[in-house]
Amino acid sequence: MYDLSGKVALVTGAAGKGGLGRAIALRLAQEGANLAVNDLDRADSRRGSLDDVAAQIKALGQSALPVYADVTIADQVERMVANTIAHFGRIDILVNNAGAPAGKDRVPVVELEESAWDLVQNVNVKGAFLCSRAVARALIAQGQGGKIINISSQAGKQGVPRYAAYCTSKFAVCGFTQALAHELGSHRINVNAICPGLIATERIDDMARALAPIGISPAAHRQAMIESAINKAVLGRMATTGDIANMAAFLASDQSEFLTGLALSVTGGASMD
Repeated sequence: MYDLSGKVALVTGAAGKGGLGRAIALRLAQEGANLAVNDLDRADSRRGSLDDVAAQIKALGQSALPVYADVTIADQVERMVANTIAHFGRIDILVNNAGAPAGKDRVPVVELEESAWDLVQNVNVKGAFLCSRAVARALIAQGQGGKIINISSQAGKQGVPRYAAYCTSKFAVCGFTQALAHELGSHRINVNAICPGLIATERIDDMARALAPIGISPAAHRQAMIESAINKAVLGRMATTGDIANMAAFLASDQSEFLTGLALSVTGGASMD
């Protein structure tokens, strides 16, 4: 559908077995892109590994480079982007997908620890800033345009109780997207954000454990979250990683050349802004 042949994309936070980053990386590979896939330098049986992702990309006939880096540390981000360019000779697309794990931040503000707040802002906001800055510099130097896609959230448009740190970070990503779109437009670099609702990934388990009321098991609360998401969606189902990956593929392609500075809701009609 979207021809990304010859393009090089960097997707952060891509190791998770059923995660959004992996789905986006594989979708871009299906369109012909070569991939640098990033995550922290650790793996477990639940999260998966970058080597797994790279193998899946190669099975699709594309080149893949695992690049381990902490997106909150500038030196590591700079090395990640430099290694990507050294390996592929260029970079064309950045998907800022890395996100802080749901956990201690999902409490009322009066109970929110400073360290939990800082972790969310560092990963979700500072990470997007550092990666965008490094890639934007490279795209400007190349002089051939490019795409930056930020993963925000519907919670970046409307506040939610017990999500204060997360909402703040995702509102910030939307504002950052608009500002950067203004700055990079003259270089033919499009900057857009995707704002999903609840997605069927392993993060639901983390959220359910953090948010389950006293006396309600995480499993029961997980099911209640899923049912609520389905009931709110006009299209009658919960979002999948494939839905978000499809939007990322569109925004990465030439078909979105005249779109920039947008925060696009992918919620099945649960939100229509």
